[in-house]
Amino acid sequence: MEYSKILELHKLALRQIEPYTKKRLVFRKIVSELQHQKRILAIVGPRGAGKTVLLRQLAAQIQQAIYISLDSIENFDLFENIKTLAQVYKYSLFLLDEIHYVKNYERELKKIYDFLNVQIICTSSSALSIHQSAHDLSRRIKIEEMLPFSYREFLYFKEDILLEPLTLSDIVEDNYSPEYLRYGYLFDDYLKGQLWPFALEEADVFSVLNNVLQKIINRDVPAMVNLRMDELNIINKLIRFIGLSDVDGINYSSLSRNIGITKFKAESYLRLLEKAYVLRIIFPGGTNVLKEPKVLMQVPYRLLFNDYQLALGGLREDYFAMALSQARFNFSYLKSIRGSKTPDYLVEDGKKKTIIEVGGKGKGRQQFKGISGTKQVVFYHGDIPQGIKKPLFLLGFLSGDDK
Repeated sequence: MEYSKILELHKLALRQIEPYTKKRLVFRKIVSELQHQKRILAIVGPRGAGKTVLLRQLAAQIQQAIYISLDSIENFDLFENIKTLAQVYKYSLFLLDEIHYVKNYERELKKIYDFLNVQIICTSSSALSIHQSAHDLSRRIKIEEMLPFSYREFLYFKEDILLEPLTLSDIVEDNYSPEYLRYGYLFDDYLKGQLWPFALEEADVFSVLNNVLQKIINRDVPAMVNLRMDELNIINKLIRFIGLSDVDGINYSSLSRNIGITKFKAESYLRLLEKAYVLRIIFPGGTNVLKEPKVLMQVPYRLLFNDYQLALGGLREDYFAMALSQARFNFSYLKSIRGSKTPDYLVEDGKKKTIIEVGGKGKGRQQFKGISGTKQVVFYHGDIPQGIKKPLFLLGFLSGDDK
């Protein structure tokens, strides 16, 4: 291994980061983790969320740190190279980008943890790979998820304002200052792709997003499991079908029928795409384990296949699920019986349960006909709270990204 090349690439990475003066809100939390424990820290999240920028910012701030991009170096012997860089060049913090491109990296990380006095922060666009590794690495690894901007963090980067996070009760009870409502006018921009950090400098967001999606399908998914080329074509077809379809009725069975694959294959592909942060699988409430899940997309992948107005109903539900997931809420969708209409979701907040409908301005109390004994809320695409109707964008303040 030519260590001069590794050092040269590290210096180049530091120069490339100079224009990025703002840091993701999770940055401070990660620095704090370094001060408290030796464990390997794995940062997982979708391509385009800013993991590479964050590692380079850490390298620029910490003198003993070195940044190494592992998807651009072939045959990198993780243990031996880190041992040399630590002993000869005196680096003590190794920032390893896209760790899943190193063969048998779990074994190598275990050796590093057990025999070298260094700290490791690694990233991966493959949550499946890292979670599997966490089992192998036992107590040695901690996982931190890094997602696209919440609406709160989007405003921090876009408008240079950082409002305090809200609880679900704050939103439902209108317990917040009017300042939160002043930024609803940016919500459509957010849904159209501004939640991705690369949108801060890229005018053509959807060209970049399409490239990201193709890299996920053709590089990241095959890195997780062995798939044939024809299976990758099926995955492309499956994603396109979901993107063009209404949200209701997309599940294992409907995908099996329309794509021409078994339900088992449909479920397997969906789980891979969820681990790669393309789709989100929401299971129904209740005890009937035979009920199939609802399949949503990461915002705004739906817009790669449909225009904004046609995709808006699905985008709203995609956003709802993303916001609740980022804030780590337990929620499920409510399944209609024999064509009857039910509200969309049941959200559990501790012992509190809230039934929620997600939609446009026409949604109201009629959505909850025949339901009693549970808090009922409509999150609608608007700017002003109106009784049980609350602005949908406010859910983006649930996530305390810097906590």
